[in-house]
Amino acid sequence: MTSWKDPEIAGVRALLAARQPEPGSPGPSFADRRTAMDAIGEQGALPTGCFHEPMTLGGVRCERVVPQGAIAGRTLLYLHGGAYTAGSPRSHRPLVARLAEAAHAIAIAADYRLGPEHRFPAAVEDAVAVYRALLEGGTEPGRLVVAGDSAGGGLALSLALALKAAGLPQPAGFFVISPWADLTQSGASYAAKAATDPMISKAGLDDNALAYLGGLDAHDPLASPVFGDFEGVAPVLIQTGSEEALLSDSITMADVLAHARVDVRLEVWPEMIHVFHAWGGGLQAARRAIRLAGVWIDDRLGD
Repeated sequence: MTSWKDPEIAGVRALLAARQPEPGSPGPSFADRRTAMDAIGEQGALPTGCFHEPMTLGGVRCERVVPQGAIAGRTLLYLHGGAYTAGSPRSHRPLVARLAEAAHAIAIAADYRLGPEHRFPAAVEDAVAVYRALLEGGTEPGRLVVAGDSAGGGLALSLALALKAAGLPQPAGFFVISPWADLTQSGASYAAKAATDPMISKAGLDDNALAYLGGLDAHDPLASPVFGDFEGVAPVLIQTGSEEALLSDSITMADVLAHARVDVRLEVWPEMIHVFHAWGGGLQAARRAIRLAGVWIDDRLGD
């Protein structure tokens, strides 16, 4: 049995273990997962003075999150995780708020369409629509960073490819957390980290990939950006945990970006799990990672 040097991540693991369903019990439905994720997010604390409000951009429902100290004109477009079948601005509100605070920016969290009701490429289309609406509304690309976690991290990278194909200007950068960037689930870490990842399994992602793709090819770069041509896209920061099944996605993605001559930084945080940033209330590593991401975003925005 693996022991953990960081007592805080051991505590997170214990909490996750207590939430696991009984062996043999049926898994939650998509509706159940969505309700549970939203409930957890709505219970989370926001930074002091931070507020949020609904809005619509490009026909897509969004949430605007405004922390204290936001610099006028700075925008963070956030794409939430949830395996393309769950998650929302509500489920990710505390994480988005902490990241926006670290970046001194106003965040726009997109409530993009989910599978299986709205299958690929609906999520990509919504991300492009929100990005385009931001530009049309006066947001300068050089003062805009796109971020996302898990499926939202993969979606952020898919957005980079879609912008390139459409001839739209790239943002100042992309910050992705534990991106699900290969919907074929072919990386070595799916087996190597199966025993130490308390959240993600290959079987679970296979099911969600099927629900999102609806039988379409998982090798399409807009679904699995590891198969894309990233030459000319904006700089990318990837943060991931060493103990997650999706570790290979981050490593492969960094390799793809490096070969395309993209300015890319890959950070693998020892002992950390999938989207450990979401545990910022009780995990110092999460707070450090968010703070460092804020510094990186500061450097990209340059003001």
